Amino acid sequence: MSDQNSLNPAPAPVDATAAWRERQRATAAAHEEVLATRQRQESAAAREQITAFLRRVQSQKFGPQPVELRAHSYDGGTRYKTPLTGWYLRKDETIAIDTAGNFYILTVPGSLSARFKGVTPTPSEPTLVLGAGGKDGESIDLSAALARLLGK
Repeated sequence: MSDQNSLNPAPAPVDATAAWRERQRATAAAHEEVLATRQRQESAAAREQITAFLRRVQSQKFGPQPVELRAHSYDGGTRYKTPLTGWYLRKDETIAIDTAGNFYILTVPGSLSARFKGVTPTPSEPTLVLGAGGKDGESIDLSAALARLLGK
């Protein structure tokens, strides 16, 4: 019987591997929760800035007027009508807020029917940096974009 036990590998390595995997899963879950919390905090701060902008625009007689917003195809070659009215936050007109304070990324897949019917973009969670992770010069702080709209 003792010879048979020496031939079979001990289950300890399997348990060690399972324990390692479980620790990795727990670590990944903790990192994911930290990231999600940070993103919720950033969105809340961005929403506060957008709300302050809307209050300011509504209180000014000669503030920036909202415009009809259009979406762009991913390749940038085509623009599509939307039912939205608001303000573009980037000069390339790919990010905007509507008059209700919803945040939109106005890039959509190209389609023939969209040329005739238009598109209805869905709101996204706002960020404090527009275009973060893009090429140099393509990102702008939300606060700077809103200030630019106010002429500051």
